[in-house]
Amino acid sequence: MANDAPPEKKTVKVTIFNHSYSLVTTGKESDVEDLAHRVDELMNQIARGSNADSSRIAVLACMHLADELRTAESKHRSLSRLLEESLAD
Repeated sequence: MANDAPPEKKTVKVTIFNHSYSLVTTGKESDVEDLAHRVDELMNQIARGSNADSSRIAVLACMHLADELRTAESKHRSLSRLLEESLAD
């Protein structure tokens, strides 16, 4: 019999750019903590030597991460095409 119970939700407390957040996840708590740490480091890196407000820093961090995602998706598509071509031969 299949387990139809919804995944367990857990609350994870993290701090990003000196602000505390309680985030809910059904995945690993450590994954949420790792992501929050990465975002925190990125925002602090952007903020160094800048007098921009936290909203602007957050937008710049989002743009940076969106660019990383786009690059990763492009590489994934290229590798998928190469694999399909390789398997077709």
